[in-house]
Amino acid sequence: MKSKQLLVDLEFHDAVPFAQPILVDQYSRILRWMLKPGQQIAEHKVPDSPFYVVILKGRGMFAGQDGQEQEYGPHSLLIFEQGELHTVHALDEELIFISFLQGKDDMGSERTGGEIGRK
Repeated sequence: MKSKQLLVDLEFHDAVPFAQPILVDQYSRILRWMLKPGQQIAEHKVPDSPFYVVILKGRGMFAGQDGQEQEYGPHSLLIFEQGELHTVHALDEELIFISFLQGKDDMGSERTGGEIGRK
């Protein structure tokens, strides 16, 4: 068994939100997202997987396919369908959440996946 403390050794970037791979293999992709107050993730989609979010700390505005932003905070589970457009905007505090996606056979640990992770 492996374990990871999800609110330890956090890494925030000044210019852009940061997605840290926790586990990336052919079966799953688990990422820890860290956004500074006011940072946002532009509209994008994950074309090959549903996208599940669990908010650990902070509050943010999340929008799905309908574009309607809603505020969510700790202990919230958000479920986005495969290919569903979505956005994230941190409010006036740090926002930390974990995302869960399906893996891919060709997925390397250096890629987070989805359009946001492409270089």
